[in-house]
Amino acid sequence: MTSKSAPAADYAGVPLPEVQILTNRLLSAETTEKVLNALDIIPNIRQINMTGESLPKTINSGPGKGLPNNHSERKVIHVGGQEVELRYLVGGFYIELDVEDEETLDKRLEEIKEACNATIEHGYTLQVGRYSKYKPTLHDYRSE
Repeated sequence: MTSKSAPAADYAGVPLPEVQILTNRLLSAETTEKVLNALDIIPNIRQINMTGESLPKTINSGPGKGLPNNHSERKVIHVGGQEVELRYLVGGFYIELDVEDEETLDKRLEEIKEACNATIEHGYTLQVGRYSKYKPTLHDYRSE
């Protein structure tokens, strides 16, 4: 998920915390848009990554291989005044927070919980940790 051109995810040499939100059901495009817009107004969010089931433009296998995939949930959604092409049925969010202390982290977690409670109706689990790579691994050095 992290490219070599991405900015360093460090704050004073310490990896930034991430919030993992896994929904109990895959979200529709409308619900995903509501969640992202609710999260967009929360300060100290550095980036949001989404995961879920892929919705390819064309069918990849089977008798309809190569035909257009006319899925009703493959839409363009509006987040923070920008248009975003939704390529997934979203089931998880990874939110990287740019916070300096635990007090600020706790405030942002409460705001994130409030946003999720208001927009995700079928439940979710929320955990804090580090879920994505934040520094190069041996494999990255070998690949160069």
